[in-house]
Amino acid sequence: MRRSALLATLALGATAAPATAHEGNPDFESLVTRTPDVPGLRVQVVNGDDSLQLVDDGLEQTVVVVGYEDEPYVRFRPGGVVEVNRSSTATYLNTERYDGADVPDGIDPKAAPRWKAVARNGRFVFHDHRIHWMNEQDPPKIADRSKRQKVFDWKVPLRAGSRDATIDGTLFWRGSSAEAPVAAYVVGGVLILGSIMLVPLVRRRRRRAAAETGPREEAW
Repeated sequence: MRRSALLATLALGATAAPATAHEGNPDFESLVTRTPDVPGLRVQVVNGDDSLQLVDDGLEQTVVVVGYEDEPYVRFRPGGVVEVNRSSTATYLNTERYDGADVPDGIDPKAAPRWKAVARNGRFVFHDHRIHWMNEQDPPKIADRSKRQKVFDWKVPLRAGSRDATIDGTLFWRGSSAEAPVAAYVVGGVLILGSIMLVPLVRRRRRRAAAETGPREEAW
C-alpha cells in the first residue's frame, strides 16, 4: 500500500507520477540554513535538492532522524554505526522521489523500532521528501522562470540524546541565471584538463629534440 498518498504528499498537494529516487531536479537547489547545535554532527544537502548527508564527526550522543510520522527513522550511534528503522514508513517511501513507493503490509511506524545497520563509518546519505518540491510540475508561485526565488522553508526533525533539534533549510528555484556559471565551470574544467595533458607532451618533444641534436662540443 502507499502510505495515504505519501501523507497527502507531505501537505504540498502534489499529484506527480513515480520517478526514480536519488536524482535531483536541476531547476531547484535546497540549502541547509541552520545546522542543529549537536557537537560532532555535520549536515549537508547533496545532489541539488535530493538527499541529506549526515556525518558523525565525533558524536558523543545518539542522534535520531525523525520520520514523517514522528517515528525514529535513521539512528547515528557514537563510534560510527548508522542504522535504519525497518518499521519506519520513511524507509520505504524514500526509495522514490515522488509518490510512487509502496509500504509493505504490516509496517507500523508506532511499533518498536527494528534497527538494521547500514554503515559503520558514521556517514549516511538518504533521500528526504521534506527538502524538495513534491511535484513534477513547477510550483505555481514561479511566475518568472528566469529569476532565482525561494520556494519554501523546510525542517527535518532530530532527537539528540534526550532533546529535540531540527535541521533547517530553504528550497530555491534556481532560475536561468544559474546556467551561465555552470557553463563557465565546464569550459574552465576543459581548459585546465587540456593544459594538464599538454605539459607532458611538450616535455616529450623537448627531450626528443635534445636527443637528436646531441651534446655540443666545447670550443676549447
